[in-house]
Amino acid sequence: MNRPLEILYNEHEIIISAVRLKDSLKIQIQDSPDSYEKNMRCLVHFIKRYADHYHHYKEETILFTAMSRKNEIFEDGIIKEMEDHHEDFREMIKEIEKHLDHKEFELVQKQMDIYVEMLLDHIAVENEEVFLAAESLFSESELEHLDFRFQDIDRELGDAKKSALESEMEHLKKGISSSLTYHV
Repeated sequence: MNRPLEILYNEHEIIISAVRLKDSLKIQIQDSPDSYEKNMRCLVHFIKRYADHYHHYKEETILFTAMSRKNEIFEDGIIKEMEDHHEDFREMIKEIEKHLDHKEFELVQKQMDIYVEMLLDHIAVENEEVFLAAESLFSESELEHLDFRFQDIDRELGDAKKSALESEMEHLKKGISSSLTYHV
């Protein structure tokens, strides 16, 4: 596998692992609404900062742009669809935050369920179609250039912040896991 695409695949795995926490949080709605709100806000923060700010940004500003330049058929097809999804995700997260602000936790959970289902479908399309197309579209040197640009983006946005977000999700997973063990 080519390194720039490997970066995106790995970020997808981290994102998938994080958003799947929404099922574990569901039990907290009744048992500990304050914990639910705190943990859901942490998950939403991760989605906004890591999934959108780091991952989607790399896709939109580097990968999708390069693919569209290389073959304009992509621009009005699958690339437009992926970018539209990213915008839909941003709007959905805003809605989830509104419901959180009003402590409408059942609505938060319902919206998060829809968001995660759509996001997982989106990730599958990127993994199985977009990234494979990119791998065949670009030469080794072009892929290497993309890799450098991805690294530059992470440095500009903050490597340490990105790592901290990943650590926060691991901490949240462990906290939820131990509270579920304690709950049973």
